[in-house]
Amino acid sequence: MKTRGKRYRSSRELVKPQAHTLEEAVRILKAMKTAKFDESVDLSLHLGVDPKHADQMVRGTVVLPHGLGKSKKVLVIASGEKVREAEAAGADFVGGEDMVEKIKGGWLDFDAVVSTPDMMRLVGGLGKVLGPRGLMPNPKTGTVTFDVKTAVRETKAGKVEYRVDKTGVIHVGVGKVSFDADKIRDNTRVLLEAIVKAKPSTAKGKYVKKVNLAATMSPGVLLDEAAYVK
Repeated sequence: MKTRGKRYRSSRELVKPQAHTLEEAVRILKAMKTAKFDESVDLSLHLGVDPKHADQMVRGTVVLPHGLGKSKKVLVIASGEKVREAEAAGADFVGGEDMVEKIKGGWLDFDAVVSTPDMMRLVGGLGKVLGPRGLMPNPKTGTVTFDVKTAVRETKAGKVEYRVDKTGVIHVGVGKVSFDADKIRDNTRVLLEAIVKAKPSTAKGKYVKKVNLAATMSPGVLLDEAAYVK
């Protein structure tokens, strides 16, 4: 059995077994900070869905009001006037077939990829490279679009993707421990609201079963239902 470190055990003493309000959870997380680096804050939700059924897949994107504390490097694969539009919107890398070939050669120095629909004939061949890294453009997440201006600006502003895994869990970052408490709360509320609204009509029983907020080096803090059930 894995033995937890002294810092983790010390932090664990601050977490009570009962559920907490969002305000309490954020306060506890910030009080548990012991790492020498700026820890990420993550939200985990256990949903009452069966991801094996396509009509119960929960997936989407949302723009967090305060971002994640890091500006994403965005690659846009496009041609013609859309290249200029992407550059004007602040894309870090823009190109067409040259970028596709560069990725095939092993280049992956970017955090998000946006493609215009007409370029997906080329981008589709990168599935084995981009797919496992969560970088493959997809119309459902707004990354396959002719509106590259909006896609680039939203991504840099803090757009995150949420997707339920095969165990029925969604795990998404909502900020850094160094953020002001109100910024962590705002980001968390916006994400929770988006996931609750994304409930599949075919989902039966209790939709949100359990929600935890945790930092990189700390135990999770259980949230009470008032934080996400209206």
